[in-house]
Amino acid sequence: MTRSLPAPIPWSIAAFVVLASALALPAPAQPAPVISGFLTGRTAAVSGQPSWIEGGFGRLDLGAKEAHDTAWRSNAVAQLGADWTPASWLSLHAQVLGRAEPAANRGRRAGLVEAYAELHSETWRVRAGQFFLGTSRENIGPLWTSPYASSFSALNTWIGQEVRPIGVDVQWKPNFYVSSGVTAFRGNDSMGSMLAWRGWTVGNRLSVYNEALPLPPLFSLHNGFDDQRADGTVPFERDLDGRTGFAARIRAQWPERALIQITRVDNRGDRNEYRGEYSWRTKYNIVSAQAGTSSPVTALAEYTWGSTGMGHPPIFVQADFYAAYALLSWHQGSNRFTGRIDRFATIDRDGAPVETNTEHGTSWTLAWLHDLNPKLRLATEFTQIAGDRIAAQESGADPNLDGRSITLELRYAF
Repeated sequence: MTRSLPAPIPWSIAAFVVLASALALPAPAQPAPVISGFLTGRTAAVSGQPSWIEGGFGRLDLGAKEAHDTAWRSNAVAQLGADWTPASWLSLHAQVLGRAEPAANRGRRAGLVEAYAELHSETWRVRAGQFFLGTSRENIGPLWTSPYASSFSALNTWIGQEVRPIGVDVQWKPNFYVSSGVTAFRGNDSMGSMLAWRGWTVGNRLSVYNEALPLPPLFSLHNGFDDQRADGTVPFERDLDGRTGFAARIRAQWPERALIQITRVDNRGDRNEYRGEYSWRTKYNIVSAQAGTSSPVTALAEYTWGSTGMGHPPIFVQADFYAAYALLSWHQGSNRFTGRIDRFATIDRDGAPVETNTEHGTSWTLAWLHDLNPKLRLATEFTQIAGDRIAAQESGADPNLDGRSITLELRYAF
């Protein structure tokens, strides 16, 4: 998608942060902002088609040149977070990142991940800005990282790429056992386009604000629809259709034992085209569960199902989707061992003759994380992802979309 100038940061983020800062009365002993982050370097032996971030059909963040090829690929990411608590009832948070990637990768090399202000008391929390919804049981580390593995599940890989509301979230927690929340948001209108056009992937790449992500070389993107959208999709940008999306969640937990959460998300997109991009109507549910929240052995699982679509007959896209994963992790001393298995699918419901966007796939991951010292972590990980995608073959690509990676990662925390 082409623009002459990048879209500005939404006024809702800037206005709320400025207002919240102004409400914090000056104090002689006001705490200073806390700066934290990670410097992460990875090198991997990978096989499979060119990565989706190159505009290919590959399901991993790093890919080779051809379906049966193997290559060495490396990247590095710097994540920086700033947290400030100018008053006991007010917190401000921002996260930015920068990355060094293979030259063929598209997208932005740096940008804003989150920025929000938060008002809180013992039972209430109001958060406004751009933020991750509190759905993931996997990405519970600082700056939306995972303590369990280097890569994320297919579900949370997609959330990191396409789901980050810009709005207001209100949470009520009357006691330790139960909490609930509702969110009103905008600026996430194209959510779902990557699932429908590209399908599920496994990785750890976080999209930034106003970043155009590539779509695969499907026949319909260059022949059945306007060429502008073939340049990519922008998950987080200035709102397209002027409609407000909603999310709601409820959580029950048992001290140091287990928890379960149910979430509903609906962006209420009107399916029309604006500024060369469509507003997708995407709605889905997520059920999350975890056992062993404070024990050496942790088991967790999440399942999502829903639908996404854009346009109107005769030119439209409609698909159902689901993804599920189960993860088991053992932490002992300076070592953590994790196994994860994913199942995922998209089901084409529009019946368009140009291509069939149905797919079914499986992924599994084995990871070993070792703390060299309190700030330095070494990780090794094996990931395999396999599945079919009929549209790839219909568009002239190799039908083999399997991918494998053996990754060595070194991460420094500060």
